[in-house]
Amino acid sequence: MTGVAAVALPDAAFEARLREVLRSRVEFIELIGDDLVAAGGKRVRPLMTFLAAQALGAGPGDPTWRHVRDLGVGVELLHSASLLHDDLIDDADTRRGQQAAFRRFGNVVSVMSGDFMLSRLLVLLATLPGGPELTRLFGETASVVCEGEVLQFQVAAYGEYSWTNYLQVIHGKTAALTELAAAAPATLLGAPAPAREALATYGREFGMAFQMQDDLLDLSGDEARTGKPVGGDLREGKATGPVLYLLDGPHADEVREVLERRAAQPGDVARVQTLAAQAGALAATQEEIRRRAALATSALQALPPSEARSALAQLAAREIQRRA
Repeated sequence: MTGVAAVALPDAAFEARLREVLRSRVEFIELIGDDLVAAGGKRVRPLMTFLAAQALGAGPGDPTWRHVRDLGVGVELLHSASLLHDDLIDDADTRRGQQAAFRRFGNVVSVMSGDFMLSRLLVLLATLPGGPELTRLFGETASVVCEGEVLQFQVAAYGEYSWTNYLQVIHGKTAALTELAAAAPATLLGAPAPAREALATYGREFGMAFQMQDDLLDLSGDEARTGKPVGGDLREGKATGPVLYLLDGPHADEVREVLERRAAQPGDVARVQTLAAQAGALAATQEEIRRRAALATSALQALPPSEARSALAQLAAREIQRRA
């Protein structure tokens, strides 16, 4: 990360360990694991784990650092398994610029490879100090992720549009895993409860702001920049932040009809875009994103000043702004 030289980040040793954990006797599973490592990605979640551990006083020279690395690998395994399943659910064509695994190998191989990653995660957690508690935390997070994904479909099917449901959905889709990534090092290292809660709040609010920004871009973003058509959520009957603001206003009936018909009529998406801009729904969503991002960074003040704490604050600002 630019400007932060005194912290350890996921590196070649992390990638090698990830590849080692994913090793399989079955070629198709091995190939999917190889694709995961080769595609790389930003590794935002294991980066959070590394930085959080350092903010708690751990470092690469410590005997516990190999456990921190393995914890970061575990976070990436849970994230990657969820992506394999998500791509199939969303009928996606690509992932990180490569053909989606289920397109290349079929549904069964993709799903079972995701399950393989979860099984390797369980084995990895069993080797860590505090393994039972960490296994509980990872298991609870996985259940929340599943509930968030299913609730999203339930809300669209039943038209149960509300802020309560929306916040539960985006917590499950995104924030539960970033919360785990930031807070799990406190369990691994035996940090006091206030430090763990500070990191949990940071990860949770970071994830909520990040997903809200992503949802905002789905309605108001530039297709040339995002690489996908705007209005995808409307076409799936999903009411995100800007739309929920509209559902609380004078245009509620019109917007609900668009959601119920999945924006199937010409001009539906453009009409909601216009209403969201004119009614201040876009601005209100942006303000909520800023508020949650501020909550994330302010939570870090409970930790001692350090390069790692500064890097966590920079990470939140960078990743949310990157999607703006």
